[in-house]
Amino acid sequence: MPDLEVIEFEEIYRKDVIALWDACGLLRPWNDPDKDIDRKLTDKNGAFFLLVKEKAVIGAVMVSYDGHRGSIYYLAIDPKAQSKGLGKLMMDHCEAFLLDLGCPKINLFVRRGNEPVMKFYEKLGYAEDAAVPLGKRLIPDD
Repeated sequence: MPDLEVIEFEEIYRKDVIALWDACGLLRPWNDPDKDIDRKLTDKNGAFFLLVKEKAVIGAVMVSYDGHRGSIYYLAIDPKAQSKGLGKLMMDHCEAFLLDLGCPKINLFVRRGNEPVMKFYEKLGYAEDAAVPLGKRLIPDD
């Protein structure tokens, strides 16, 4: 797709990003998307990239590096623009960003039962690790 640009998150796009996440089924009642964005903006070792076409947000992704592993969250491509290589473009951008930081490995999470997304990542060379993710909420978003 011509006229595409990967940029760092800009506040003027906040509502567009949240609408994109909603369109992609990424929102959950226990995660306030505004708070997730605010928290991401305090991350000194990561980035929040947007894919913009003619000033419209058609993709977004958060990437972090903790000095041991890279993490990728909230990868979203507008459903009308999916299956055109844009998700791969965003992942390539994240991988290059992390490589520049010296990151040796990326971890990401896919919700159980989301087979289309699992297949997407498998095509990019990602595979299930022999690890079980554990979580504990420290700050409720409600």
